[in-house]
Amino acid sequence: MKSSSKNILLVEDNQDDELLTLRGLRQGNIINKIIVAHDGQEALDHLFGTGGREKVEPTVVLLDLKLPKVDGLEVLRRIRANESTRKLPVVVLTSSTHEQDMVESYKLGCNSYVRKPVDFDQFIEAARQLKLYWLVLNENPPTP
Repeated sequence: MKSSSKNILLVEDNQDDELLTLRGLRQGNIINKIIVAHDGQEALDHLFGTGGREKVEPTVVLLDLKLPKVDGLEVLRRIRANESTRKLPVVVLTSSTHEQDMVESYKLGCNSYVRKPVDFDQFIEAARQLKLYWLVLNENPPTP
């Protein structure tokens, strides 16, 4: 069964970052369902309905880069290589400060690259902006 509501797929392996992100999104008044994948393979399983997981069609993917099993750049590569997910908005949400990670993320087709703010108030503001743009204003193309 496909989900048609405006879900968010959060791909994050660090439990502290996951909790901070979820808290920040909630305090930013994002009430959308958030599906959490704890590694790159789990994210791909959610997106493609493999590994015994139900396929989900999120409105946006929040993707960390440093992930076990399949790293974030490979997840992004596979999202863009598949016709059904090619146009899916992907926001790289990472603590990486390596310029090459940013360059490669954009080269592979991410829609946005956001460094995780250390300050919680900054993160709440980033969550509000995420809601306003990706969940309210942005119009995704129709799925094939």
